[in-house]
Amino acid sequence: MAARSRRSSSSRQSQSTAAVVMALALALALAAQAQALLSQSYYASTCPNVETLVRGAVTQKLQETFNAAPGTLRLFFHDCFVRGCDASVLLSGPDDEHSAGADATLSPDALDLVTRAKAAVDADPQCANKVSCADILALAARDVVSQTGGPYYQVELGRLDGKVGTRAVVKHSLPGAGFDLDQLNALFAANGLTQTDMIALSGGHTIGVTHCDKFVRRLYPFKGGRGAGPPMNLYYLRQMRQTCPLSYSPTAFAMLDAVTPRKFDNGYYQTLQQMKGLLASDQVLFADRRSRATVNYFAANQTAFFDAFVAAMAKLGRVGVKTGSDGEIRRVCTKVN
Repeated sequence: MAARSRRSSSSRQSQSTAAVVMALALALALAAQAQALLSQSYYASTCPNVETLVRGAVTQKLQETFNAAPGTLRLFFHDCFVRGCDASVLLSGPDDEHSAGADATLSPDALDLVTRAKAAVDADPQCANKVSCADILALAARDVVSQTGGPYYQVELGRLDGKVGTRAVVKHSLPGAGFDLDQLNALFAANGLTQTDMIALSGGHTIGVTHCDKFVRRLYPFKGGRGAGPPMNLYYLRQMRQTCPLSYSPTAFAMLDAVTPRKFDNGYYQTLQQMKGLLASDQVLFADRRSRATVNYFAANQTAFFDAFVAAMAKLGRVGVKTGSDGEIRRVCTKVN
């Protein structure tokens, strides 16, 4: 009986590994196809000023509120993982992502930034109704990174906007706050991304906040039971318990990067070394020996982090690109034409 149980367990593991390998092969094939369709000079003749127009809208919004920076980067991440980089994350309606419990707190400041950028682009007669919301979001994500201290990089363009909302699939498409390394790697591999890509993209948490409900179990494991996650720095734990008491407000939040929360740098990885990662899915990157070396490398070498982040963003931006009748160029980013 024990031998049969071991064989059964081994068979399940082999099937799971095979499924991940097949998913990765498919994701890589689709990414290669997307790369062939996208181009850094896609709008050279139809809207040559698109990058300047988007950058201007980003600059203006960030002068009003810093919140738009991490919010816009998060919008791009979520957009690409849920249905591919097709601006479905921006759709407003009964089936949109903002109605889904897994993502009810996407920043309204980020949505406003993209709306403004779209208006600025369409106000140019040469560009009107020629640039997709998906491309505008990709450009805006790059610009908020560079304008908060991160790297400036070229963005591949040529995406079309999707025609379907995201609510039905959002909960199964995004990494959970309590994911372990295996879960994170499986989800990212399904989208053609490696463990190094995943750790680099996680560095986007160097700016922005998270709400108490995403990490409160780590503060009170005796209340949360299972899922407390990796251990936390004791002093930091006490500090976070003041921020998020057991009777915390739904709007209460804490900075994801306790070192430099308003600057895009490698401080996030240093917080993980100090056991000050708020989300279990962040702290596990240092807690698990299989990923710790990469965390240490990025914590010590900001240039290496920036290079890896840029490479991972390019790969992420090719996920699920829509073409032909599968997509459109929306006149209004929050609804299909």
